[in-house]
Amino acid sequence: MNGIVTPARWVAAFASTLAIAGGALAQTYPDRAVRVVVPWPPGQATDLVARIVSQKLAEALGQPFVVENKPGAGGAIGTDFAAKAAPDGYTLLAASSGPVTINPIVQKVPYDVDKQLLPVHGIGLSPYILVTAPGFPAKDAREFVALVKRNPDKYSFGSSGSGATAHLVTEWFNSLAGLKAIHVPYKGSVPALADVMSGNVAYAMETLLATGPLIRGGKLKAYGISTANASAALPDVKPLREIADMPPFDVGAWLGWMLPTGTPAPIVARIADTTTKVLQQADTREKIAALGLEIDARPQAQFATYLKEQQARFREIVKTANIKAD
Repeated sequence: MNGIVTPARWVAAFASTLAIAGGALAQTYPDRAVRVVVPWPPGQATDLVARIVSQKLAEALGQPFVVENKPGAGGAIGTDFAAKAAPDGYTLLAASSGPVTINPIVQKVPYDVDKQLLPVHGIGLSPYILVTAPGFPAKDAREFVALVKRNPDKYSFGSSGSGATAHLVTEWFNSLAGLKAIHVPYKGSVPALADVMSGNVAYAMETLLATGPLIRGGKLKAYGISTANASAALPDVKPLREIADMPPFDVGAWLGWMLPTGTPAPIVARIADTTTKVLQQADTREKIAALGLEIDARPQAQFATYLKEQQARFREIVKTANIKAD
């Protein structure tokens, strides 16, 4: 048998060669600037978080991580650009729930998330807060549910648009609570919340980032938060799943890294591992928390599973409520 290369030895030798090559690739990546595509305008939550984490990745990996804003079509333009980029690790998508989870369900998009984008790492989660005008006649979440439930289609709720994440989150809340209310879509959370404050619509569920300052300023009344745990930014606002008796209700708008499918595994692992370390740093966590976001540092496998669960959940909400995008 000496000198004869058996199939088993050939496979072992090939695997060893791949491992060595992969290790070398991981060690040399990145050797130039990495483009970070943000499919939203500057100053939006995804943009701000991407800049915080990109700066930390640049410090850790020794190359610039340059944010490029490519807004438009509800995040579809930038997401499509990243999905069709070369799978070499030099185009990183600051992904979010709207263009990745919601848009492909409610409208036609020019990219295929399952085939063209690879989950890399979760970064943050933006909880939603159930809010009304300060004078709304319910002292807590249970009273709110009971009041709206007793009066089907008497009350209305606003959202940042038909098919927007806030709309779907509210529809799920209404379904679990057994509420029938009239949906009033707006072009963004600012006008929606303005009409809640004025009493033109009864309630809304919008992000902590949008509602937090208005709640602290006494312009909105908060009844509960959409995630399983309270937020450090509003510790007195308790989870709706507990205080309104709806255990399944645990949802938020997610943010995370994705890469074009086909990106070499060692590069994916290097970005993921470095992101894990970056999100453990106290100053990173403080900066993200200051934006009204929760750290949600899911590693690659957990992040991929989470995205599939989110897609299935929202697909069912869209089907049940017959939701169409604006």
